[in-house]
Parts: sequence; structure tokens; C-alpha cells
Amino acid sequence: MKEITIRAENRVGVLADVAELLGGLGVNIDGISAQAEGESGVIRVLTNDSKTALKSLSKIPGIKFKESDIIVVDMPNRPGELGKITRKLANKGIDLESVYLAGRTSEITHMAIKPSKESFAKAREVLGIKP
Repeated sequence: MKEITIRAENRVGVLADVAELLGGLGVNIDGISAQAEGESGVIRVLTNDSKTALKSLSKIPGIKFKESDIIVVDMPNRPGELGKITRKLANKGIDLESVYLAGRTSEITHMAIKPSKESFAKAREVLGIKP
């Protein structure tokens, strides 16, 4: 799965602009995180159709975006599971750039984990995820 990181001016409606554009093109958002950071905002979108998403985002003025690989980890939906996973990664010296909820059922939580580029392969190995 791919993560698209969007940096934009922190203004009313920018998230709506992104969500409407992607939805209008049939791009499903599998996970999303949005934060304001002073004068700018950061939106992280997970999708299986990053090609269409990237092509269309250039239509929104004043935003910058990039695509990255992401690891989606399925874990039991119960207290302490995220701590176990992030501790495993930390013990191996793996630097994380972002972590956020990508979906959940009553049994399973899907976490989006983005290790640094340098740590990506090692993180997959530690988490037991095959390429």
C-alpha cells in the first residue's frame, strides 16, 4: 500500500478539497490522518490507487505531495498491542516517521507504519512481513 503525504496551507476546506477530489475520481481512501502545524497542514492518505491520486492532486493549488511505501500491520484489537509492536521496532533501532490507525474491526486493528527509508526493509523483517 502507498501513503501520499500532502503538505498544504492550513486553511478551512483544504481537507474537503482533497477528499472530494479523490472521491470524485473513484479513489478510495483506506486510511487518513490530518494535522495542523502552525500555518501549514499535513494530510496522510493511504490508497491502493496512488497513481490516480497523484495525478489528480496537482489540480489543487498550493499543495505539495509525495508518495511513500507504507507497512500496514494487522494486530489484535486490544490494549497494549501497539506498544508491543513499536517496542519491537525501537529495540532494533528502527526510526518511525508516522504511525496511525488505518482501520479497525471488533477483532483486528490495521495500523499504518512508516519507517524511515533506511529502516524500511529491517522493519518488515522485524514485523515478519514478506516483501
